[in-house]
Amino acid sequence: MEHPANPRLVGIDFGGTKMAIGVGDADGRLLVSERLPTHAEQGAEQALTRALEHARKLVDQTDGTLVAAGIASPGVVHDDGIELAPNVPGWEQLRLAEAVRAHLGVPSVRVANDLNAAAYAELRLGALRGVDPGLVVGLGTGVAAAVTVGGEVVSGHHGAAGEIAYGLTDRSFGSGAEPMLEMTFSGRALDELAQQLGLDGKAAAVCAAAERGGRARDELRRRVDELARHLVTCCLLLDPQRIVLVGSVASNDLVRRLLVDRLNQALPYRPDVVLSAFAQDAALLGALVMATETLPAAV
Repeated sequence: MEHPANPRLVGIDFGGTKMAIGVGDADGRLLVSERLPTHAEQGAEQALTRALEHARKLVDQTDGTLVAAGIASPGVVHDDGIELAPNVPGWEQLRLAEAVRAHLGVPSVRVANDLNAAAYAELRLGALRGVDPGLVVGLGTGVAAAVTVGGEVVSGHHGAAGEIAYGLTDRSFGSGAEPMLEMTFSGRALDELAQQLGLDGKAAAVCAAAERGGRARDELRRRVDELARHLVTCCLLLDPQRIVLVGSVASNDLVRRLLVDRLNQALPYRPDVVLSAFAQDAALLGALVMATETLPAAV
């Protein structure tokens, strides 16, 4: 069988506010990448179309032949649609793998939840190599977790393992349709807190004000404590060797200090807690890893 010259992989990380598109070689090494705004208010179809058109342009720029694609998406991904992805109107109606195959003309496509994709990057390339079990916690626009056991990502019966955004935050029981923890602690929740505190800025402004103490620090500590309670339960169940934090909120030193302090106070066995070395690219790199795993060994 003749193999294509310069085989290329496409990786796309879809998010509620931005999309990261990258092209890699057959080993999954990132060659070129760019970011585009999602423009979520304009709906899902335009975001998907713009990302795929941009992916094709990047492949052409590298003088390669596209052989596989990996896609990281919010929510719980199925062949016939996506669940628990309310932030982009119409996203839940998309059939991502089918759309990618049709638009890019590539038969090998793998789609996964965005944090699970980040976990693949950590397992194969990052802080979870040789670590078992592991826990990846995403603190960005939203909040979520991914579990790794035996060198693989545990997706769960419905594909919803790690959807801690739906954890309860008080003594009442909700309908299961509202991401209650995410409403308390996430980038979006901190953006709203910034408005309540009259700060000029979003989540980063809350963290900066909290460094100076006062109400901002009290509010941030209360919200981190809520997250910590959920992660303590995760750790007691899983007993992870290491926790890897990813996302824009996780990159804040104060947030990490408060969270690690709470975990250390509560847990009988303390896991390592580290910040991902991939900055904002963990899910994109994981998408490329997933693409490599769809290829025949000889490609």
